[in-house]
Amino acid sequence: DSRLIFTNHQLCPSMSADPRPLYLGLISGTRADGIDAALVRFDDDDPRARCELMRGKTFAWDAALRARLVELGQGGDIHSLDELGTLDVRIAEAFADAALALLREADVAASDVRALGSHGQTVRHRPHGSARDGSFPFTMQFGDGNLIAERTGITTIADFRRRDIAAGGHGAPLLPALHAALLSSNEEDRAVLNLGGIANLTLLPVHGEVRGFDTGPANALLDAWCERHTGNAFDANGGFAASGNVDAALLARLLDDAWFASPPPKSTGREQFHLDWVESKLAGNESSADVQATLLELSAATVADALRAAQPATERLLACGGGVHNPRLLAGIAARLPGVVVESTAAHGVDPDFVEAMGFAWLARQTLLGRPGNLPSVTGARGPRVLGAVHPA
Repeated sequence: DSRLIFTNHQLCPSMSADPRPLYLGLISGTRADGIDAALVRFDDDDPRARCELMRGKTFAWDAALRARLVELGQGGDIHSLDELGTLDVRIAEAFADAALALLREADVAASDVRALGSHGQTVRHRPHGSARDGSFPFTMQFGDGNLIAERTGITTIADFRRRDIAAGGHGAPLLPALHAALLSSNEEDRAVLNLGGIANLTLLPVHGEVRGFDTGPANALLDAWCERHTGNAFDANGGFAASGNVDAALLARLLDDAWFASPPPKSTGREQFHLDWVESKLAGNESSADVQATLLELSAATVADALRAAQPATERLLACGGGVHNPRLLAGIAARLPGVVVESTAAHGVDPDFVEAMGFAWLARQTLLGRPGNLPSVTGARGPRVLGAVHPA
């Protein structure tokens, strides 16, 4: 049992005297739109400990580095071993800079932080193996934990996903245990929807085990198409999508991809759903606005279809991640789920922008306490596993 009670507020001046341990979580998601950093306070080491997000902030990537990360995430190749090593270090440096900046803003000493959990930047996720040889599943996150520990002076736990892969799992999603701790109910079947670059669901039934899986593309495709055709990094408030119309024939071709019909456990990333994939489905005469509207409808349809199939009695869907700020996307999901309340996790006291970063602070805590971080019912692993590699300060 790892239920936590969550509250959210900015750091108060008296916190330096607070004896409860602090943890720091860092992640850059599928979109590579920034490094999310969260400073999290736990009451004690009891699994039912109270949990507070003390401070959260997103730090921008260097533009050229981000462009390369997006390219790699969409299936681009590493040019050399030298480039691989350099990227690993550059990403770690950026993560360390984000951690140190957050601590400065919070007026917290590194010595007051028990551990830092770093997700790193995923550049390739192949839970079924590479396209060339499916017998060797792997996942790859850059951002050397050794360097982060050295730069910050904080014990750093990194490389969370590969132990689950080694145990036969997908290495993702890893946050359903935290979603269950923060947002489950004894009165209604709920689900948590993370609308990051990829959308994923956590199923929280009143009776039964927690489950979770990716449902398909969300912001990664919407952002990439919007940036290519408007120059804007994202579709603010869904305005670009609203200027077009859903192309039913294109939507049908997109939905026909075999990945959507595959059963859980399942996970995916930019290497599966990228702009070349979109281009391969186009007839060639679609307007860019109509494609944007159709990609938004694709996200809404795949989320709703997956939820209805996996947990038809869901009464409340709680959304977090960057897509929570796209009212047109949330409205599209709600329209396909009549009778289901669709709302932000903010309505339940959980900041939707920092759930993932907070999750890696929680995973770091789990690792230090020798507790599993995965849920086999979610990832498909052979059993619970303590995740991550520990790099002492």
